[in-house]
Amino acid sequence: MKKTEKQTAHFAVCLNNEGYKASLEVGKLYRFIPDEEAAAEGLIRVVDESGEDYAFAANRFHPVNLPAPVEKALLVASHA
Repeated sequence: MKKTEKQTAHFAVCLNNEGYKASLEVGKLYRFIPDEEAAAEGLIRVVDESGEDYAFAANRFHPVNLPAPVEKALLVASHA
């Protein structure tokens, strides 16, 4: 992914963790990385607590738009 001058964070809420109960929590917000190739395959790249991203079926998540202060707080917390 190319870095832009101002990158926007993207978040999605987990709707279904069937088969991934140790990895995903229903109702939890996850940061995701937009990826056109993954999306074309029906996947979303979700970032876990370690900072690594993993591909999951996109229908397990629903993207959400957050107010800027909330987004900033989540980003700070995820890098702490």
